[in-house]
Amino acid sequence: MLRTRTVVAAAAAAAAGLLLLPSPAQAAGSVHLYKIYYDSPGSDTRSTASLNAEWVQIRNTTGAAVNLRGWTLTDASNHKYTFGNFTLGKGKTVTVRTGRGTNTAANLYQGRGAYVWNNDRDTATLRKANGARIDTCSYNSTRVDSVMC
Repeated sequence: MLRTRTVVAAAAAAAAGLLLLPSPAQAAGSVHLYKIYYDSPGSDTRSTASLNAEWVQIRNTTGAAVNLRGWTLTDASNHKYTFGNFTLGKGKTVTVRTGRGTNTAANLYQGRGAYVWNNDRDTATLRKANGARIDTCSYNSTRVDSVMC
């Protein structure tokens, strides 16, 4: 009888311990805004180099690659970038640059001829293809040129 109580008590303690483990969603990570470099160095000349020095980084901390097709990145004025067929690998970061260039696994280009991100304050919003908001990141400073989200 004593042995049965010990086994039952051990089983109950083990079950209680399992309840303290993180759920799969908590352990899985996320796709989120990581950093915004909103004030490109030097004068705002609208050159390709200057436009591409303004960017947003998106990081995937999940355990799997995520296809971002149809996802959108917008600012407070609703300048919208829609992702094409792009897969962000697990543990990877992609930089979405404002200007023109050739897309790679590490850099995507909006193809714009004008700046998107205000040099003083703005809000970036990342949404899934169905419109569900995934993440937002705001800044309000002219003392620095970037913000970690």
